[in-house]
Amino acid sequence: MFGKKKNFNSARIDTLIGQGTVINGNLEFSGGLHVDGKIIGNVIAEEGSDALLILSEFGHIKGEVRVPNMVLNGEIIGDVFGSNRVELAPKSCINGSVYYNLIEMAIGAQVNGGLIHEATESTAPKRLENKSTAKAKQEEQHDAELATNGAVSASQ
Repeated sequence: MFGKKKNFNSARIDTLIGQGTVINGNLEFSGGLHVDGKIIGNVIAEEGSDALLILSEFGHIKGEVRVPNMVLNGEIIGDVFGSNRVELAPKSCINGSVYYNLIEMAIGAQVNGGLIHEATESTAPKRLENKSTAKAKQEEQHDAELATNGAVSASQ
């Protein structure tokens, strides 16, 4: 609404798993992955990549999903870990917990598990310093130095 929204619909898709395809085993990828079929196993993006998973309303994953960016509109049985952005479309159904940094959830999306926010370092709240206290301490030190210097010069 207020910031720039990354348009995932125009994202580059490197891998497509068609509607009649079933994969038994873990899937590791980088870039863009579009799933219309079924994956029985974990889906893991390459470490440190800016990968994108798009799970259509026809797609099913039974396993853990670890991808930085995802748009989900199908069914996942397992935990979901989105280190950057998770978008849950109206027909998405997650049977497991969703660990996210940023989340967008449409009306109709289901999460049968927990929603757990995990901030990254860049989005973690910064600890603010109380400048009025720090400034007061500085002034006290300055006054103490003046008093000490004044006492020394008065005694001379």
